[in-house]
Amino acid sequence: MTTHNGEMVLEAKNFSLALGGKPILRNVSFSVRRGEYVAIVGPNGAGKTTLLKSFGRLLGGGTGEIFIGGRSRDDYHQKDLAKLLAYVPQADSRMIPFAVESFLLMCRYPYLSPFAAVGKRDRLAVVEAMERTDTLQFADRMISTLSGGERQKVYIAAALAQGADIWLLDEPTTFLDYHRQADILALLAKANKEFGVTILAVTHDLNQAVLETDRVAAMKNGTVVFDGPPKEIMQPDVLRQIYDTSLLLVDHPVKSIPMIVPGGVESG
Repeated sequence: MTTHNGEMVLEAKNFSLALGGKPILRNVSFSVRRGEYVAIVGPNGAGKTTLLKSFGRLLGGGTGEIFIGGRSRDDYHQKDLAKLLAYVPQADSRMIPFAVESFLLMCRYPYLSPFAAVGKRDRLAVVEAMERTDTLQFADRMISTLSGGERQKVYIAAALAQGADIWLLDEPTTFLDYHRQADILALLAKANKEFGVTILAVTHDLNQAVLETDRVAAMKNGTVVFDGPPKEIMQPDVLRQIYDTSLLLVDHPVKSIPMIVPGGVESG
């Protein structure tokens, strides 16, 4: 695991949020340091995506505090927040009725003045983002015609074009086959290690989370019940506390970390 001693770029302090009168997040205190790659796992309904969207201000309100880059989330103008932070949705999210290059140019809006034309710098940023994500060949394609894996690459290219160095990812490999999953995970690892992007990703794939990230946080019933190194979450007692079931574990053949066996629920 990589050790990070840098500044806190995402921080929730005793944060609670109710939606439709139902408490979803309960006194969450959680933080991410610059350069970290952190996964949030946990059962359905635990509040994972709600916390992610609260950090991104896709959901407002709540009590307690959320800080982005050391400033209150609510103190930012939208353009200033967008220069720091990008939200990357699932590959099957609503279809966007634009060609890839046009969509990526829209992601440069934090840097444009009202009614200003897209400039050379913006076009170069978009081309570079497509080159880095191997999506340049899709520049003129409508996003709706792309496969799930291709769309997810475009969404990652959008985060690069946006220029944000904090990414919030909601189930980035859901609905993708193993090949496309590997492509996306390689892109995220490159963004984190080579481009210095801080990543907070929600996922249901615990095996993937512990193999790919620096740190894993687990949520249950709207609060964080585990936050630590990947290897430490892969213990029978810890997993039982999080998921309310006993899971079978086997050692990974290459890395010294236990893995959950598919379908491996202990009997008795």
